[in-house]
Amino acid sequence: MTVRHAEGVLLVDKPEGPTSHDVVQAARKALGERRVGHTGTLDPFASGLLLLCVGPWTRLVQFLTGLDKTYDAVARLGVSTDTEDREGTVLEETSAWTGVTVQAVEDALGELRGDIVQTPPAFSAKKVGGIASHRRARRGQPVELAPQHVKVHELVLTDLDLPRVGFHVRCSSGTYVRSLARDLGRALGVGAHLVGLRRTAVGSVSVSRALPAARLDHAARVEGVWMSPLEALAHLPRVELSSAEVAAVRHGRPVPAVGGGPTGPAAATFGDRLVAVGEVTGTLFRPRKVFADG
Repeated sequence: MTVRHAEGVLLVDKPEGPTSHDVVQAARKALGERRVGHTGTLDPFASGLLLLCVGPWTRLVQFLTGLDKTYDAVARLGVSTDTEDREGTVLEETSAWTGVTVQAVEDALGELRGDIVQTPPAFSAKKVGGIASHRRARRGQPVELAPQHVKVHELVLTDLDLPRVGFHVRCSSGTYVRSLARDLGRALGVGAHLVGLRRTAVGSVSVSRALPAARLDHAARVEGVWMSPLEALAHLPRVELSSAEVAAVRHGRPVPAVGGGPTGPAAATFGDRLVAVGEVTGTLFRPRKVFADG
């Protein structure tokens, strides 16, 4: 495959095992392009959708990382681990899960929906004193992470085969599904950890469109799973430019924000091409990232 094919955002289905960085490296090799960045890490034991921004479009990463994420997950009741997932060391174990009812699980999940305050796991990339908390945790150092506000839009019980609980979740970026499993176990009084996780969507993009990571070296298959930059930014308001305004934006000058909507990020377009991403302030669109391809 040649670099000229590396345009936009590549949809990849990561398997269990490799890290997100491993998938990025595989894409770099397959595409012959060093500029590849993902828009949200998946733990090695997790699978599912990774959006890979390629070539000049790596500059879009910051506008995609904040999209909602959707997952199918499985928690194991009765066992708590230090990492809150199956990769960790067991801290506590109980057989009290045998008395858990469907209604109790439904009630506990109900408490975790909506706007909630969640304490991130100690084994996470959150920084403590400039150092990733997972590094401190692995050294045996105490880690205290501040609770954060997250939004759980959907949290639905999909399967109950005790001690396993299957659930579907759509949540804001920054929500830890591991911690949802942990908090489910705490609410039931039996402890729990995450044993299965699959990301099924990022924003409105489904994993059903993605290419298995193992097929990244198959040029014809890769050709079919690109998402255009404009489609990737479908969640942003658009500012339609005239040809004269394209020239102004390419020189970093603000232009009238016709069709730009409320104050905030917006995508400036000319026909079906993305010209720039910037901010609408008042009646003006101010370009922040300009793309020569536009």
